[in-house]
Amino acid sequence: MRKILLAAPFIVATGVAAIAGPVCAATTLEEVVKHGITMTIADMDIVVTYTPDGKFTAFDGQITGTWKIDGEKLCTTSNIDPSETCAVYPKDKKPGDSFEMSCPGGTAKITINK
Repeated sequence: MRKILLAAPFIVATGVAAIAGPVCAATTLEEVVKHGITMTIADMDIVVTYTPDGKFTAFDGQITGTWKIDGEKLCTTSNIDPSETCAVYPKDKKPGDSFEMSCPGGTAKITINK
């Protein structure tokens, strides 16, 4: 009985730590596919939306394609580029955050939509 009483504070503390432990935040890529992005290239905003079934659209539906997350990369194919292209996104970004990414012909500003 004494061993149980001595162990009780440890069990309670462990249980509280598990309940109050850190909440897993969504990764940048999870936020990207959940909320979509606005890609700004040469002062032109291109809204990209993603669906849970692995598809995306851009340019008001003129560009369509598929997406998948491969580790830290977002890989896509589209009706204008059927070959798979993958890009590594920066870590710890959330809706409303913007960052620069390289793209063919220069850089693009990416903003995760809210």
